[in-house]
Amino acid sequence: MMRAALALARRSVGRTWPNPAVGCVIVKDGVVVGRGRTRDGGRPHAEVDALAQAGEAARGATVYVTLEPCSHHGKSPPCADALVGAGVTKVVSALQDPNPQVNGAGHERLRRAGIAVEVGEGATAAAEINAGFLMREVEGRPLFHLKTATSLDGRIATVSGESKWITGPAARADGQRLRALHDAIVVGANTVAADDPELTCRLPGLEAYSPIRVVLDSQARMSPDSKLALTANRTPVWLICTRQAPAAARDALQAKGVEVIEVASNAQGRVDVAAVAQELGHRKLMCVLIEGGGEVAAAFLGSGLIDRVTSYRAGLLLGADSRSAVGPLGLEKLGFAPRFHLVSSRQLAGDVVETWHRAA
Repeated sequence: MMRAALALARRSVGRTWPNPAVGCVIVKDGVVVGRGRTRDGGRPHAEVDALAQAGEAARGATVYVTLEPCSHHGKSPPCADALVGAGVTKVVSALQDPNPQVNGAGHERLRRAGIAVEVGEGATAAAEINAGFLMREVEGRPLFHLKTATSLDGRIATVSGESKWITGPAARADGQRLRALHDAIVVGANTVAADDPELTCRLPGLEAYSPIRVVLDSQARMSPDSKLALTANRTPVWLICTRQAPAAARDALQAKGVEVIEVASNAQGRVDVAAVAQELGHRKLMCVLIEGGGEVAAAFLGSGLIDRVTSYRAGLLLGADSRSAVGPLGLEKLGFAPRFHLVSSRQLAGDVVETWHRAA
């Protein structure tokens, strides 16, 4: 039953910001009477969704849920109270919620009502599904996931800047799928200027799940006529700049619907990515995809902020005079290099996709 709840939670990944993706299954006398998951936009919560399906059959039932039921009043009443009111007799929860407003209080409320509580079944899988939520609650920032699409020698464009297309259609479609699993996607000002990307998810059926588009642009140089600015009223665009960004440039972008966010600058006068991480965490983002370019990737790697890497590699070589997927890191010793361990590898037509997680 917990595996079924975890499967429901996976269906909600990338769709529930600012809330975690949770799955819930309600069982009575060996029969599933209710299934639920956190719905798009974060409401209703999984437990409420499942209870609505179960109705009166929830009385005396056992509930399997992938995260501790909430115990505080937000935009909806506590799920723990809903379970108590429904008359369930047992709750099996995969994880305790580290949110300070919950953090065991949901389980305690259930116990005080005479409901048996078990915690820990399916914990590893549940933690991976909500790795971004846990990162945000514990460290105050989202999980950052770097995506690269490169040649065998780690290059993203020729010496002239040609990049379309290094990887094949299957790899590019999988990259679109990856976008739909994240709350936001980050690129730098140079990428916007060079490629004029839209950064939406264009896979059939997933168009509505395009992430927030975030541009790191210290001087707010992005053109008001760029695809991002022209579509900002349809899919949100956040432009992160420094206080040195000209007011006229900010105003022109805001007039198109772009939200302009100011953060501290680093020693080079660019946006400080550590400040960006804290700002995005403050805005409750959980999983953020870093797509480019090389300077942005290097900045996040150099600050120890990259938690996952998905690498799409094509079978061609572009040489040292082409453009690298990662800018200079200034490493003098191998021991200073960011390290990752391989989680999965598979072929996509003629390309290879690998997933790496940051080494502990």
